[in-house]
Amino acid sequence: MIPPIASRFVGGESAPEAIERGRALADRGVGTILNLLGEHYNERAPADEDAETYLELIEDVAASDARACISVKPSQIGLDVGADEGERPTERGREVFEENLGRIVEAGDNHDVFVWIDMEDHPTTDATLDAFERFTTGYDGGVGVCVQANLRRTREDLERLADLPGKVRLVKGAYDEPADIAIQEKAEVDQRYRELLEYAFEHFESGVAVGSHDPEMIDLAKDLHAEYGTDFEFQMLMGVREDAQFDLAGEYEVWQYVPYGGKWLSYFYRRVMERKENLVFALRAILGR
Repeated sequence: MIPPIASRFVGGESAPEAIERGRALADRGVGTILNLLGEHYNERAPADEDAETYLELIEDVAASDARACISVKPSQIGLDVGADEGERPTERGREVFEENLGRIVEAGDNHDVFVWIDMEDHPTTDATLDAFERFTTGYDGGVGVCVQANLRRTREDLERLADLPGKVRLVKGAYDEPADIAIQEKAEVDQRYRELLEYAFEHFESGVAVGSHDPEMIDLAKDLHAEYGTDFEFQMLMGVREDAQFDLAGEYEVWQYVPYGGKWLSYFYRRVMERKENLVFALRAILGR
Protein backbone atom coordinates (compact mmCIF):
# COMPACT_ATOMS: atom_id res chain seq x y z
CA MET A 1 0.00 0.00 0.00
CA ILE A 2 1.26 3.46 -0.88
CA PRO A 3 1.55 5.55 2.30
CA PRO A 4 -0.43 8.81 2.49
CA ILE A 5 2.79 10.84 2.22
CA ALA A 6 3.38 9.44 -1.29
CA SER A 7 -0.22 9.24 -2.46
CA ARG A 8 -0.16 12.96 -3.21
CA PHE A 9 2.12 12.25 -6.18
CA VAL A 10 1.20 8.67 -7.19
CA GLY A 11 -2.20 7.51 -8.42
CA GLY A 12 -2.08 4.06 -6.79
CA GLU A 13 -0.43 0.69 -7.24
CA SER A 14 -2.94 -0.66 -9.76
CA ALA A 15 -4.65 0.47 -12.95
CA PRO A 16 -8.13 0.51 -11.35
CA GLU A 17 -6.86 2.90 -8.66
CA ALA A 18 -5.28 5.18 -11.26
CA ILE A 19 -8.39 5.14 -13.45
CA GLU A 20 -10.50 6.00 -10.43
CA ARG A 21 -8.22 8.99 -9.94
CA GLY A 22 -8.98 9.84 -13.56
CA ARG A 23 -12.72 9.75 -12.89
CA ALA A 24 -12.32 12.16 -9.97
CA LEU A 25 -10.23 14.51 -12.12
CA ALA A 26 -12.80 14.39 -14.93
CA ASP A 27 -15.43 15.62 -12.47
CA ARG A 28 -13.27 18.72 -12.04
CA GLY A 29 -12.65 19.22 -15.75
CA VAL A 30 -9.14 17.77 -15.89
CA GLY A 31 -8.00 14.94 -18.15
CA THR A 32 -5.60 12.20 -17.06
CA ILE A 33 -2.33 11.01 -18.57
CA LEU A 34 -1.67 7.56 -17.12
CA ASN A 35 1.90 6.29 -16.79
CA LEU A 36 2.92 2.89 -15.48
CA LEU A 37 6.04 3.44 -13.39
CA GLY A 38 9.15 1.64 -14.65
CA GLU A 39 12.15 2.42 -16.84
CA HIS A 40 15.66 1.43 -17.97
CA TYR A 41 15.15 -2.26 -18.64
CA ASN A 42 18.25 -3.83 -20.17
CA GLU A 43 16.55 -7.15 -20.86
CA ARG A 44 13.64 -7.79 -23.18
CA ALA A 45 11.40 -9.76 -20.80
CA PRO A 46 10.44 -6.90 -18.43
CA ALA A 47 10.06 -4.53 -21.40
CA ASP A 48 7.61 -6.92 -23.05
CA GLU A 49 5.81 -7.40 -19.74
CA ASP A 50 5.23 -3.68 -19.29
CA ALA A 51 4.17 -3.35 -22.92
CA GLU A 52 1.51 -6.01 -22.30
CA THR A 53 0.40 -4.11 -19.22
CA TYR A 54 -0.05 -1.00 -21.35
CA LEU A 55 -2.19 -2.96 -23.79
CA GLU A 56 -4.41 -4.00 -20.89
CA LEU A 57 -4.44 -0.43 -19.60
CA ILE A 58 -5.68 0.87 -22.95
CA GLU A 59 -8.57 -1.59 -22.86
CA ASP A 60 -9.38 -0.59 -19.28
CA VAL A 61 -9.32 3.11 -20.16
CA ALA A 62 -11.55 2.55 -23.18
CA ALA A 63 -14.06 0.68 -21.03
CA SER A 64 -14.12 3.36 -18.33
CA ASP A 65 -15.74 6.79 -18.17
CA ALA A 66 -12.45 8.49 -17.35
CA ARG A 67 -11.12 11.06 -19.82
CA ALA A 68 -7.67 9.53 -20.06
CA CYS A 69 -4.75 8.78 -22.34
CA ILE A 70 -1.42 7.05 -21.67
CA SER A 71 2.25 7.96 -21.69
CA VAL A 72 5.13 5.50 -22.10
CA LYS A 73 8.87 5.75 -21.50
CA PRO A 74 11.04 4.36 -24.34
CA SER A 75 13.49 2.69 -21.94
CA GLN A 76 10.54 0.94 -20.28
CA ILE A 77 9.40 -0.83 -23.44
CA GLY A 78 12.72 -1.86 -24.91
CA LEU A 79 14.98 1.02 -25.98
CA ASP A 80 17.64 0.17 -23.36
CA VAL A 81 17.81 -3.53 -24.30
CA GLY A 82 21.44 -4.47 -24.82
CA ALA A 83 22.82 -1.05 -23.82
CA ASP A 84 24.77 0.01 -20.75
CA GLU A 85 23.68 3.02 -18.71
CA GLY A 86 24.31 6.30 -20.53
CA GLU A 87 25.05 4.63 -23.85
CA ARG A 88 23.17 5.27 -27.06
CA PRO A 89 20.56 2.62 -27.90
CA THR A 90 21.65 -0.48 -29.76
CA GLU A 91 19.98 -1.57 -32.98
CA ARG A 92 18.41 -4.39 -30.99
CA GLY A 93 17.03 -1.92 -28.46
CA ARG A 94 15.54 0.22 -31.21
CA GLU A 95 13.88 -2.84 -32.73
CA VAL A 96 12.32 -3.97 -29.44
CA PHE A 97 11.19 -0.43 -28.61
CA GLU A 98 9.53 0.16 -31.96
CA GLU A 99 7.93 -3.29 -31.96
CA ASN A 100 6.38 -2.75 -28.54
CA LEU A 101 5.47 0.87 -29.25
CA GLY A 102 3.82 -0.22 -32.48
CA ARG A 103 1.59 -2.65 -30.61
CA ILE A 104 0.68 0.02 -28.07
CA VAL A 105 -0.07 2.68 -30.68
CA GLU A 106 -2.17 0.23 -32.72
CA ALA A 107 -4.18 -0.66 -29.62
CA GLY A 108 -4.60 3.02 -28.82
CA ASP A 109 -5.84 3.67 -32.34
CA ASN A 110 -8.30 0.77 -32.13
CA HIS A 111 -9.70 2.00 -28.80
CA ASP A 112 -9.43 5.77 -29.42
CA VAL A 113 -6.86 6.23 -26.64
CA PHE A 114 -4.13 8.78 -27.32
CA VAL A 115 -0.52 7.65 -26.75
CA TRP A 116 2.23 9.97 -25.52
CA ILE A 117 5.93 9.09 -25.75
CA ASP A 118 7.97 10.52 -22.88
CA MET A 119 11.46 11.87 -23.52
CA GLU A 120 14.37 10.57 -21.47
CA ASP A 121 18.08 11.44 -21.35
CA HIS A 122 19.87 12.81 -24.42
CA PRO A 123 21.26 9.54 -25.89
CA THR A 124 17.67 8.42 -26.51
CA THR A 125 16.47 11.56 -28.30
CA ASP A 126 17.07 10.49 -31.90
CA ALA A 127 15.51 7.06 -31.46
CA THR A 128 12.50 8.57 -29.69
CA LEU A 129 11.87 11.21 -32.34
CA ASP A 130 12.36 8.68 -35.16
CA ALA A 131 9.73 6.42 -33.60
CA PHE A 132 7.36 9.33 -33.07
CA GLU A 133 7.66 10.40 -36.70
CA ARG A 134 7.03 6.87 -37.93
CA PHE A 135 3.97 6.20 -35.80
CA THR A 136 2.31 9.60 -35.71
CA THR A 137 2.45 9.66 -39.50
CA GLY A 138 1.19 6.09 -39.76
CA TYR A 139 -1.68 6.66 -37.33
CA ASP A 140 -2.81 10.12 -38.45
CA GLY A 141 -1.59 12.04 -35.44
CA GLY A 142 -2.75 9.73 -32.65
CA VAL A 143 0.64 9.99 -30.96
CA GLY A 144 2.43 12.75 -29.03
CA VAL A 145 6.04 13.26 -27.99
CA CYS A 146 7.87 15.29 -25.37
CA VAL A 147 10.82 17.62 -26.11
CA GLN A 148 13.05 19.38 -23.59
CA ALA A 149 13.89 23.08 -23.77
CA ASN A 150 17.23 22.74 -22.00
CA LEU A 151 18.73 20.61 -24.80
CA ARG A 152 20.66 22.76 -27.24
CA ARG A 153 19.29 20.78 -30.19
CA THR A 154 15.59 21.31 -29.45
CA ARG A 155 14.98 24.26 -31.81
CA GLU A 156 16.09 22.08 -34.73
CA ASP A 157 13.95 19.23 -33.44
CA LEU A 158 10.89 21.48 -33.35
CA GLU A 159 11.56 22.54 -36.92
CA ARG A 160 11.59 18.87 -37.88
CA LEU A 161 8.36 18.15 -36.00
CA ALA A 162 6.38 21.22 -37.03
CA ASP A 163 4.79 19.71 -40.14
CA LEU A 164 4.02 16.31 -38.62
CA PRO A 165 0.60 15.31 -37.28
CA GLY A 166 0.35 14.61 -33.57
CA LYS A 167 1.02 16.76 -30.52
CA VAL A 168 4.29 17.94 -28.98
CA ARG A 169 4.75 18.52 -25.25
CA LEU A 170 7.36 21.13 -24.34
CA VAL A 171 9.01 20.83 -20.91
CA LYS A 172 12.04 22.56 -19.47
CA GLY A 173 13.94 19.29 -18.90
CA ALA A 174 14.81 17.45 -15.71
CA TYR A 175 17.80 15.27 -16.63
CA ASP A 176 21.34 16.10 -15.51
CA GLU A 177 22.92 16.52 -18.94
CA PRO A 178 26.48 17.65 -19.82
CA ALA A 179 27.06 21.32 -20.64
CA ASP A 180 27.87 20.69 -24.30
CA ILE A 181 24.45 19.00 -24.67
CA ALA A 182 22.22 21.09 -22.42
CA ILE A 183 21.89 24.61 -21.05
CA GLN A 184 22.86 24.70 -17.39
CA GLU A 185 21.61 28.06 -16.07
CA LYS A 186 17.97 28.24 -15.00
CA ALA A 187 17.43 31.76 -16.34
CA GLU A 188 18.77 30.73 -19.73
CA VAL A 189 16.58 27.61 -19.77
CA ASP A 190 13.57 29.78 -18.97
CA GLN A 191 14.39 32.14 -21.82
CA ARG A 192 14.87 29.24 -24.22
CA TYR A 193 11.52 27.79 -23.12
CA ARG A 194 9.83 31.09 -23.96
CA GLU A 195 11.43 31.18 -27.41
CA LEU A 196 10.58 27.58 -28.20
CA LEU A 197 7.02 27.95 -26.93
CA GLU A 198 6.48 30.92 -29.22
CA TYR A 199 7.94 28.99 -32.15
CA ALA A 200 5.59 26.08 -31.44
CA PHE A 201 2.49 28.28 -31.21
CA GLU A 202 3.43 30.01 -34.44
CA HIS A 203 4.28 26.92 -36.51
CA PHE A 204 2.43 23.88 -35.11
CA GLU A 205 -1.03 23.07 -36.43
CA SER A 206 -1.69 19.79 -34.61
CA GLY A 207 -1.49 21.19 -31.10
CA VAL A 208 0.96 22.17 -28.39
CA ALA A 209 1.13 20.79 -24.85
CA VAL A 210 2.56 23.25 -22.33
CA GLY A 211 4.32 21.07 -19.78
CA SER A 212 5.06 23.59 -17.05
CA HIS A 213 3.91 24.66 -13.60
CA ASP A 214 5.66 28.03 -13.97
CA PRO A 215 3.07 30.85 -13.73
CA GLU A 216 5.09 32.98 -16.18
CA MET A 217 5.03 30.24 -18.82
CA ILE A 218 1.34 29.62 -18.23
CA ASP A 219 0.58 33.31 -18.79
CA LEU A 220 2.79 33.33 -21.88
CA ALA A 221 0.89 30.36 -23.32
CA LYS A 222 -2.40 32.19 -22.82
CA ASP A 223 -1.00 35.24 -24.64
CA LEU A 224 0.40 33.15 -27.50
CA HIS A 225 -2.92 31.37 -27.91
CA ALA A 226 -4.67 34.72 -28.15
CA GLU A 227 -2.14 35.84 -30.77
CA TYR A 228 -1.89 32.73 -32.94
CA GLY A 229 -5.08 30.79 -32.16
CA THR A 230 -3.14 27.52 -31.90
CA ASP A 231 -4.85 24.57 -30.20
CA PHE A 232 -3.06 23.85 -26.93
CA GLU A 233 -3.37 22.28 -23.53
CA PHE A 234 -1.66 22.53 -20.18
CA GLN A 235 -0.05 19.41 -18.73
CA MET A 236 1.02 19.23 -15.09
CA LEU A 237 2.07 16.61 -12.57
CA MET A 238 -0.15 15.02 -9.98
CA GLY A 239 0.41 16.67 -6.62
CA VAL A 240 2.00 19.87 -7.95
CA ARG A 241 -0.03 23.13 -7.96
CA GLU A 242 -3.29 21.24 -8.22
CA ASP A 243 -5.38 24.26 -7.22
CA ALA A 244 -3.95 26.09 -10.23
CA GLN A 245 -4.77 23.11 -12.44
CA PHE A 246 -8.43 23.14 -11.39
CA ASP A 247 -8.64 26.91 -11.81
CA LEU A 248 -7.18 26.73 -15.33
CA ALA A 249 -9.58 23.93 -16.27
CA GLY A 250 -12.43 26.36 -16.00
CA GLU A 251 -11.23 28.04 -19.20
CA TYR A 252 -8.51 25.90 -20.80
CA GLU A 253 -7.81 22.25 -21.54
CA VAL A 254 -5.79 20.76 -18.68
CA TRP A 255 -4.31 17.28 -18.29
CA GLN A 256 -2.68 15.81 -15.20
CA TYR A 257 0.17 13.30 -15.44
CA VAL A 258 -0.77 10.45 -13.08
CA PRO A 259 1.89 7.76 -12.50
CA TYR A 260 0.95 4.49 -10.85
CA GLY A 261 2.33 1.05 -10.06
CA GLY A 262 4.46 -0.84 -7.59
CA LYS A 263 7.65 1.07 -8.46
CA TRP A 264 6.44 4.27 -6.83
CA LEU A 265 9.21 4.86 -4.28
CA SER A 266 11.93 6.22 -6.59
CA TYR A 267 9.40 8.43 -8.39
CA PHE A 268 8.14 9.83 -5.09
CA TYR A 269 11.72 10.55 -4.01
CA ARG A 270 12.37 12.54 -7.21
CA ARG A 271 9.21 14.61 -6.76
CA VAL A 272 10.04 15.43 -3.14
CA MET A 273 13.63 16.43 -3.85
CA GLU A 274 13.09 18.54 -6.96
CA ARG A 275 11.05 21.36 -5.36
CA LYS A 276 11.29 22.98 -1.94
CA GLU A 277 7.49 23.06 -1.65
CA ASN A 278 7.28 19.29 -2.14
CA LEU A 279 9.94 18.68 0.51
CA VAL A 280 8.08 20.90 2.99
CA PHE A 281 4.88 18.97 2.31
CA ALA A 282 6.64 15.65 2.94
CA LEU A 283 8.21 16.85 6.18
CA ARG A 284 4.89 18.15 7.47
CA ALA A 285 3.27 14.81 6.68
CA ILE A 286 5.99 12.95 8.56
CA LEU A 287 5.70 15.25 11.56
CA GLY A 288 1.91 15.16 11.50
CA ARG A 289 1.61 18.95 11.13
